[in-house]
Amino acid sequence: MILSHAYRFIFLKTNKTAGTSIEIALSEFCEETDIITPITPEDEEVRRSLGFRGPQNYRIPLLRYQLRDWMRLFLRGQRTAFFNHMAAVDVKRLVGEQVWSSYYKFCFERNPWDRVISLYYWRCRNKDPMPSISEFINSGALEVLKKRGLELYTINREVAVDRVCLFEKLADELEQVRTRVGLPTNLSLPKVKGTYRKDKQHYRDLLSPEDEATIAKLFEREIALFGYEY
Repeated sequence: MILSHAYRFIFLKTNKTAGTSIEIALSEFCEETDIITPITPEDEEVRRSLGFRGPQNYRIPLLRYQLRDWMRLFLRGQRTAFFNHMAAVDVKRLVGEQVWSSYYKFCFERNPWDRVISLYYWRCRNKDPMPSISEFINSGALEVLKKRGLELYTINREVAVDRVCLFEKLADELEQVRTRVGLPTNLSLPKVKGTYRKDKQHYRDLLSPEDEATIAKLFEREIALFGYEY
């Protein structure tokens, strides 16, 4: 998650939509007061190698705590902080109505059948033998794609961001965002995480009819909203 005061935008990071690459690329334009949330040590090394800013300003000062924040601190010992896959409703609460309503908010969505395959290869990258795709789909593992997808960028079931960019048009979408917020140069995305998937077959060649139907049911709102087709 990135919040730029300099360019007045908020990037919400959904799951399996090139979010980490976008996050790193946006870091190039961040300044001292902007919010950058931590990513994995491996990805932070990529960010450092590019000379971009790393995690900063993501912990909420105690002076801004509300009752729920104090309860979390006393009961769980956890400080309130911005984090990478943070939901719109939580970001809005922490930044306040003025910033939320006046900054340009965007995220990315992806064809759900393709997104499921991406998650499968990521989650199962260290498993030997790997479960079948059908076993993975029926294990409950797809719930994370709901929480870090549609549920992340909606509030009360309504889209809460100014633009939901489509992963399938990644370069064009990023250029439109860049122009909209006034970034001075093009966004250059580093390659992270994508190297874990060796099998590049199309999702239609990997999913069974039953898999297709299960995914279509689980992500029916996304499919309807963005016109995705199998």
